[in-house]
Amino acid sequence: MPQLATTAAPRRNPAGATERIVESITTAIVERRLMPGTKLVEQKIADIFHVSRTIVRQALNQLSRDHLVVLEPARGAFVATPSVDEARQVFEVRAMLEVAMVRSLCARITDAQLAELRAHLQQEQAAVARTDVPGRTRLLADFHSKLAQSAGNAVLAQLLADLLRRSSLIALMYQSALSAGQSQTEHVQIVDAIARRDADVAAALMARHLASVEHNLHLDPRTPDLAAALRPAA
Repeated sequence: MPQLATTAAPRRNPAGATERIVESITTAIVERRLMPGTKLVEQKIADIFHVSRTIVRQALNQLSRDHLVVLEPARGAFVATPSVDEARQVFEVRAMLEVAMVRSLCARITDAQLAELRAHLQQEQAAVARTDVPGRTRLLADFHSKLAQSAGNAVLAQLLADLLRRSSLIALMYQSALSAGQSQTEHVQIVDAIARRDADVAAALMARHLASVEHNLHLDPRTPDLAAALRPAA
């Protein structure tokens, strides 16, 4: 009797698995499910994602290069805890980029792009109203990314995306409904100024908004359960 052909099990893509871990940890940081100082245990992460510790180590090395994770010899990996000086430097660079960005947008933004920004503002407002902390945190940060995308400068968008991820470890103001509502209101004012093509007002509002975020800087030492933080939302 001829033997039945067997189908080899598909191999996992190591690069894809690494990126999946990087994305999950990054998202957990942005959404405040992983706080500064949280220990990232290699074996526990490997168990969560059903991969080898080698894959986890690759992901942690990438996150370290992105300044989101600190690797300490003989101690392991931890979510980075930025210093006050680093926080000020991040917001200083953001102000340089984003104030110039909104000035440029006033001269080039299209009606379609404005409509997309207005739709995003409505999502922000809804998330703030229902006290959706992870949702509002992500949306409030995405607002700045969407402005960069509207500017049509891929290099600027990438630089700002990196800074926003680092800002998520620094600016924890969005944890309270009051500051989240204030931030959302400021976003509306910025878009209104851009829609009027008022570059001076738009630039001033962005500078004031970023100064407010920096002013509300607070590092929270909580360290939640790693498995719960990395579990995808239902």
